[in-house]
Amino acid sequence: MVDSPSTPARQRPSVVTISSYLLYLFLACQVISLILTLSTLGKTRDVLRDAYAGSTAEGADQIAGFFYAFGLGSSIIVLLIAVALGVLALFNNQGRNGARITTWIVGGIMVCCVGGTLLTSAAGSFTTAGGTSGDMPSAEEIQRRLDEALPSWLTPVSVLLGVISLLALLAALILLALPKANEFFRKAPATWEPPTPGTSYPGYPQAPGQPGYPQAPGQPGYPQAPGYPSTGQPGYPSTPGQAPSSDQPGTPPPSSSDRPDDTPPADRPGSTPPSTS
Repeated sequence: MVDSPSTPARQRPSVVTISSYLLYLFLACQVISLILTLSTLGKTRDVLRDAYAGSTAEGADQIAGFFYAFGLGSSIIVLLIAVALGVLALFNNQGRNGARITTWIVGGIMVCCVGGTLLTSAAGSFTTAGGTSGDMPSAEEIQRRLDEALPSWLTPVSVLLGVISLLALLAALILLALPKANEFFRKAPATWEPPTPGTSYPGYPQAPGQPGYPQAPGQPGYPQAPGYPSTGQPGYPSTPGQAPSSDQPGTPPPSSSDRPDDTPPADRPGSTPPSTS
């Protein structure tokens, strides 16, 4: 079985193309979210430092630095995963089933992460490192200070980007599981193609006399095997004991000394004439 060269290439269904575009949209949303996070992490760290400075908590700078590093690290990790999904989208367009399976695995993890972030944002609470007993700032106090320090449009835009990211990722994963996508990612079976007349099937020589096959020994154009002189063929010596033929190309004509003498014996010089008695 061989793949026929005349077999048309598989056409990518629209569901796979749309799924790749949705993965690119998810990547774009994560890039925007990272930019917003980097632009507001400094202010968030300052608010946390000020909130814990007037309390008995030890290491206010450490607490603020922890939230800063956590926010920055998580945003970078999410962005890298989004880039990986964008690369997988390219392989999905080529019909690679391994890339589709990897997209389902990575995409499912991201759905859980983005969904959890949206639930936390919808709750409107800020988790603190300590409790609210004594002079420790409460979660409501920290959230109020953050709302005052950060732009008012930041939270709605962040929630909107999260919703778009979640819906785009879910739709992309669903589209990759549709029957049309399954047909595209399924490996095409090998088809048998009969050999073209005048050519040989791969691995099998043609029969003698067909085009492209060397002719049998002794025929014009076929090289003579070593040790087997050809008789009567142009360019090959004759059989021992046989006079060379003058009609063969390359054979010199016989000289006068080699020719038989047709003169009668009586006329030859030095011969004795026959007796008349």
